[in-house]
Amino acid sequence: MEINYSLYLVTDRNLLKNTNLPKAVEEAILGGVTLIQLREKSASTREFYKLALEVKKVTSHYKVPLIINDRLDIAQAVDADGVHLGQSDMPLTMARKILGKGKIIGISAGTVEEAVEAEKNGADYLGIGSVFFTKTKKDIDTPIGIEGLRKIYSSVNIPAVAIGGIDEHNFRDVLSTGVDGISVISAILGKDDIKSAAQSLVK
Repeated sequence: MEINYSLYLVTDRNLLKNTNLPKAVEEAILGGVTLIQLREKSASTREFYKLALEVKKVTSHYKVPLIINDRLDIAQAVDADGVHLGQSDMPLTMARKILGKGKIIGISAGTVEEAVEAEKNGADYLGIGSVFFTKTKKDIDTPIGIEGLRKIYSSVNIPAVAIGGIDEHNFRDVLSTGVDGISVISAILGKDDIKSAAQSLVK
């Protein structure tokens, strides 16, 4: 499957203004989003499953891949296109064994070592960051910055998206590193007009 990583939306329902998530995802796709990651850290399993089914209806209609954050069981239950794993989630090799070769597995990487290790273990893509400080992730110490992104990206030969604090003011600087795309949350979902917000991030 040929994946377009250029504008990768990670979901956060807490940011939505006067809309529901499936509708917000549709607006984002119409604005140019090429990949969706459903991220639900506080939902129950049943709630996550229901939401994943609803979002998948939208992504399937527009032929946009759906990635599930962390939860392999949800990804399997709704036949999502893949999962995204953090450094403290299920080991990549085990996730691959469970999901099989046909699914996308992305890994978060904040150092060259993590990136190289992920590629060696068969990751399909990397989420490199956090590039800048961000309101949606409270646990980062120091952002890696543009130079850190450049260094990590040049250490691997698989696709990568930049994550963390990316918005309409800095995304061109981020893309100047050659990275395959940008991953955003609040820069799209935190805005009143989701479609326009997505359009403003398409170079």
